[in-house]
Amino acid sequence: MDIRPILSTLRRHKTAAALIVLEIALSCAIICNAVFLIDTRQDRMNRTTGLAENELVRLRYTGIGRDDNAEALTRGDLTALRALPGVRAATVANQVPFGNSSSYSSVNLEPDQQNPTLDASGYVGDEQLLETFGLRLVAGRDFTADEYVEWEALRAPGSEVEISSVILTRATAERLFPGEDAVGKSIYSGGENPQRVVGVIEYLIRPGDNGSPADAGLSMVLPIRRPYTTGSYVLRTEPARRDEVQKAAAAVLEQRNPNRILLDSETFEQMSDDYYAQDRAMAWLLVSVCIALLIVTALGIVGLASFWVQQRTKQIGVRRALGATRGQILRYFQTENLLLATVGIALGMALAYGINLMLMERYELPRLPAMYLPIGAVALWLLGQVAVFAPARRAAAVPPAVATRSI
Repeated sequence: MDIRPILSTLRRHKTAAALIVLEIALSCAIICNAVFLIDTRQDRMNRTTGLAENELVRLRYTGIGRDDNAEALTRGDLTALRALPGVRAATVANQVPFGNSSSYSSVNLEPDQQNPTLDASGYVGDEQLLETFGLRLVAGRDFTADEYVEWEALRAPGSEVEISSVILTRATAERLFPGEDAVGKSIYSGGENPQRVVGVIEYLIRPGDNGSPADAGLSMVLPIRRPYTTGSYVLRTEPARRDEVQKAAAAVLEQRNPNRILLDSETFEQMSDDYYAQDRAMAWLLVSVCIALLIVTALGIVGLASFWVQQRTKQIGVRRALGATRGQILRYFQTENLLLATVGIALGMALAYGINLMLMERYELPRLPAMYLPIGAVALWLLGQVAVFAPARRAAAVPPAVATRSI
């Protein structure tokens, strides 16, 4: 189709054409960035944790006053919990991913190192920590009984108790010893005494969002038995009996010592849902913005096309009288819209990168991948063709005799 008549017509309606181009450009820029942000939020919410997520229950208690027998009570609690039907393993952990606490420690390769090699999240627990969390060893071994230390003994004034061993995640081991076997090597964390790496687990996500997304797997496990007053009871259950175990565990702990307060009793999914609540809300907000923009853009295209059909009734009639078919009239308006959309999309792509640079600078967001630009372009091209179709059909349906009598 010869586009010169279309360009000539658009030059006579510069203001209306410019408004549609600007509307499409803004929509393209905002939608490209919004879709990217939605995808980023989805990736974040779908992150792997390394845990047996559908089997975990956490119970968090606080004592009333000082409990001098907290360690003995904790040992008895764990024995009772592990005996419950449906419980596969139980431990007291200092933190759980997506919980309300986090612990981090700098990790060095030399005792007198000035700047840490990395910061890792430190998980501590007893002999059943790895089994409870569902962590998989990919190298080395679990801790032996003589490697575990008691929390109170470690924290006592003048204590000479030392942590001699550590288990790293694969990501931590690779960051510390790239291309090497980490098992048997030593690191320094929290003091001048070395900890020997005895094992490497596949993955264990950090409890919070400290650091960049690339640091999410930088974790380690330390052999420290903690009382319930400094951590949470974590149970790994048979998935089908998890709700039953959750209620039974709370009842058992209440029976063993009613002089403490249950702060939380949650499945891992409940903790994860709470943790990602803002991400879900933001994703749905952005989806709503995209839908609203598409609707407004479509209405603008429909309105402009309808206005132009009304203004060009005589012109359309002349073309029909000279032999133009309905299909040619339809293609005329579709081509016209395609040209406007293409100009708007080209401007929108440049604007999309500008908005992304601003977001990167102010909110430390990643760079907008180029793949999102054609997604936005195709969406707006299709939207334009669909929106203009109805007015174009009305134009094509005008009888030549009626059109030629129009003023």
